[in-house]
Amino acid sequence: MTDFFWPGDHRAAELFSEETFLEALTAVEVAWLDTLVETGVAPSDAKADLFGVVEPYHDEWLVEEAEAGGNAVIGLVALLRSALEDAQPVAAQWLHRGLTSQDVLDTALMLMAQDAVGGLRTDIRGQAERLAALMTKHRGTVMAARTLTQHAVPTTFGVKVASWLTGVLDAYDDLDRLVFPVQVGGAAGTRAALVELGADPDISARLAERLGLVDALPWHTVRTTVTRLGDALVRCTDAWGHIAEDVLVLSRPEIGEVTEGTGGGSSTMPDKKNPVLSALIRRAALSTPQLSATLHLAAAQQVDERAGGSWHVEWATLRDLVRRTVVAGSQAFDLIAELEVHPDRMSATLGGARPGIHAEQRRMAELAGHAPGGVYLGEMDRIIEATLERARRTFEVTS
Repeated sequence: MTDFFWPGDHRAAELFSEETFLEALTAVEVAWLDTLVETGVAPSDAKADLFGVVEPYHDEWLVEEAEAGGNAVIGLVALLRSALEDAQPVAAQWLHRGLTSQDVLDTALMLMAQDAVGGLRTDIRGQAERLAALMTKHRGTVMAARTLTQHAVPTTFGVKVASWLTGVLDAYDDLDRLVFPVQVGGAAGTRAALVELGADPDISARLAERLGLVDALPWHTVRTTVTRLGDALVRCTDAWGHIAEDVLVLSRPEIGEVTEGTGGGSSTMPDKKNPVLSALIRRAALSTPQLSATLHLAAAQQVDERAGGSWHVEWATLRDLVRRTVVAGSQAFDLIAELEVHPDRMSATLGGARPGIHAEQRRMAELAGHAPGGVYLGEMDRIIEATLERARRTFEVTS
């Protein structure tokens, strides 16, 4: 996919693309048909390979059918069933039986989301490795800390990176706790059709195993799975947004304490290097919370046993949220890996901030009844070591 309205969108490749969506929906239908046969609900000749049935020339018809039925499943099932009717009439008869469109669509979303989160976890591991190395390298690189935009007390760039790494580790923890369940509820979430067909109670577990997902009771109108996913994705962009904001500030020419390794150009000033990666990451951090808020609003507006509109708004919202997060994660990796640090500028800024930047130290020393010490960096080493240890436990990072 490509999207000129969201530069960098190509980094998300085919995640949550229309083609991938149709493939995931088909995968659910095939897995369900296999499960019906495997559990003895359907006869053995009901199995069918449906991959490749949907061709590009079907797209226009499927789009129209999606509007007519309110979702993409109804038209897809009709197309698949039509393709089977002559050569495999038994498979055509049993296709989709016991499921409703929401079962197929929700399960397909979980398949796609699981793939996306797997990639994000890999990206975060790479980010953590590089942040750990950067933190270790600059644990003693002294600089001026800033609070509310003003100089505060001395710190080190290593401690600043420790805060970046902590945010990234928090994001990873949220991703790691996510669960991706199948949806098997039938028309109203009671599984009445399955009971009528004589299916075993563990049939949804069989489907989950076949698809590599987790078994669950029907969750048609309990959208916790979706909102937790949205929140975990936003936690990622929060962490990367924090890094990007710091880089945007510290790379200002009048500060110049860090710069992007490969800044972007200008259409009018050939020598200008803009912090483009940081700007694009910040863009994601500014937009993803609202997307997650839409998922929460939809969850709160669920009604009856199947919701109209509140379910439908999730799909495109989740697509945008996933793709924007994946893009930001890839860009954050590049930003961290190529970041240039300028200790000389940090030292110069710190020198220019004296003696005011040591005011707190003098006050604390006076209160304690002794002369100010030469170093005022607090528990810098402890903070860095604790952050490194957490990274090692999480990823077995070495530095």
